[in-house]
Amino acid sequence: MVHICSVRASHLLVKHKGSRNPKSWKDPNGTAITQRTKEQAIAILQGYKTQIEGKNATFGDLAKQHSDCSSAKQAGDLGWFKAGQMQRPFEDATFALKVSYRSVLCLCCVKTHNHIHNPALH
Repeated sequence: MVHICSVRASHLLVKHKGSRNPKSWKDPNGTAITQRTKEQAIAILQGYKTQIEGKNATFGDLAKQHSDCSSAKQAGDLGWFKAGQMQRPFEDATFALKVSYRSVLCLCCVKTHNHIHNPALH
């Protein structure tokens, strides 16, 4: 059995009005984010999933354009991290992925306390 010590992952983050910090690089005042429900955030991610599966866009391109995380500048790349460094639901989902697997393709939206994520393991 192999024990994974650290992973490198990317994500596409869609914040909503229940987010701890309802602002982002593309919505600095939180105008759109504070109007978005959790259900709407999930629907937005479902739309991204459809675009990726239809080969109309790549995960990285969508993350660059639409992610509410500053990692958008790196196509959603969060870099390497160890257990205990991310919010637990996101971390659990990320560590459970196979290498080079994108959870967006299996319709796995990870709900943390504050955000909706789609992780991808490098």
